[in-house]
Amino acid sequence: MNLIDTPVKSGMVAIVGPPNAGKSTLMNALLGQKISIVTPKPQTTRNRILGVVNDESYQIVLMDTPGLHKADQPLNREMVRIAMESMTAVDAVLFLIDASVNVPEKLKEEKEKELTGYMGQIQAPAFLILNKVDLLDKEKLLPLIRMYAGLYPFKAILPLSALHADGTDRLIAEILEVLPVGPRYYPEDIPTDATERFLTAEIIREKIFLQIGEEIPYSSAVLIESFKEDPEKQMVTIHAAIVLERTSQKGIVIGKGGRTLKSIGTAARKDIEKMLDQKVMLNLWVKVKKNWSQDERFLKELGYL
Repeated sequence: MNLIDTPVKSGMVAIVGPPNAGKSTLMNALLGQKISIVTPKPQTTRNRILGVVNDESYQIVLMDTPGLHKADQPLNREMVRIAMESMTAVDAVLFLIDASVNVPEKLKEEKEKELTGYMGQIQAPAFLILNKVDLLDKEKLLPLIRMYAGLYPFKAILPLSALHADGTDRLIAEILEVLPVGPRYYPEDIPTDATERFLTAEIIREKIFLQIGEEIPYSSAVLIESFKEDPEKQMVTIHAAIVLERTSQKGIVIGKGGRTLKSIGTAARKDIEKMLDQKVMLNLWVKVKKNWSQDERFLKELGYL
């Protein structure tokens, strides 16, 4: 029998929740390596990204999803649609909450109503993950658990710190309790189904988020225009465009004397080389495509639709 067909505990698990709850950090922690980009800014993740946790006795296919939020733009609506859809065709759902965020009393009822609206779409065993508990005063934890326990019949409510991978072993054990026995979805040596081109674009986009303030990162996209491998030189040459919505943003991304663009490129190249395990020549430039985030044809070209 082929190893991939050998029955083990296996299944699809969606990681969902509001923006900046730590979904990408949790997936990376469970994988033991970085697949999803992580920044302090909310709504960094735009696509559904798969990560595969392999063990001799199980395979958990994780789906990192965009943050659940009220959306009015085409791109944001698509991000929310992806996240909502992810809750309906999986074996388990991890609903992440940033436990360290203090919601003002006057907004609590409105926030709870919004969350229960999202939770009502869940169609699989669900676990509430109270993330970032390392930043929470311990006396606040039990009241928080009681509050969320009244919103939805979760299989379990698990406090953890994704950043420090504290509590992830128990989470894996809880997930395995609800997963069916079946074949592996992916070979054991594949940590994600994302292409190298996609991951390269994500790494560049992460550096834009980390190095440029204001709202510009949200108005930017990365288009990989060529990706050429040279086995003899053991080098990959990549040409990528940072696409902006307004001409006024171009100078900020390029920076004085091209310094900001160079800094983004240097930081991205190092991570791409680590991912590909070979030398990379990264050529970055900036171009403007007015209101690209509302252009459905261009969104399809980027893989967002």
